[in-house]
Amino acid sequence: MITRRQALQLALANGFAMVPTASPHAQTLPDIAALLRQGGCAVMLRHAQTEPGVGDPPNFQIDQCSTQRNLNAQGRVQASAIGRWFTSQSLTPSSVQSSAWCRCKDTANLAFGRCNVLSALNSTFEARGQADAQTTVLQARLDAMTPGAFEVWVTHQVNISALTGEGTSMGEALIVRAAGTKSGVQVLARTRFG
Repeated sequence: MITRRQALQLALANGFAMVPTASPHAQTLPDIAALLRQGGCAVMLRHAQTEPGVGDPPNFQIDQCSTQRNLNAQGRVQASAIGRWFTSQSLTPSSVQSSAWCRCKDTANLAFGRCNVLSALNSTFEARGQADAQTTVLQARLDAMTPGAFEVWVTHQVNISALTGEGTSMGEALIVRAAGTKSGVQVLARTRFG
């Protein structure tokens, strides 16, 4: 039986990749700034551009960045540009939460100069059985958001898709808030900062 990782590697090798579909949520950056000032929402940011690959190398260790797929030079520039956009708009998140993966923490630290590790943002790429529990934690956190404040969550494609049903590319973000729908999440906007 082929694993998900092997299927993705095969797809990439043959020129296929999961590409996010066009979103009805695209908005201008001034509109995004206005949404964030209203608060009651979270910025679900996929980590910035990384070295080539899918997932992480075999036997990677969460506490050793050298064993993981990390940001490349373009990703470091991209993360810094994200931070400059927030600064230029005088927008400060009430908190910056990150996956424990180095590419996420590095994105958060380069952009915002700080982050807290939130295990619910950890990749479920190799641990699909944890996705539902982690999504439940994120939904509860989203439900508790208050007007006038927003959080930034730096995470992985699989986590963003599990919560929103939408795909994102590296460095792309969805602005989300709690909603009274079956999924419990409303995607307000899709954007790239900077």
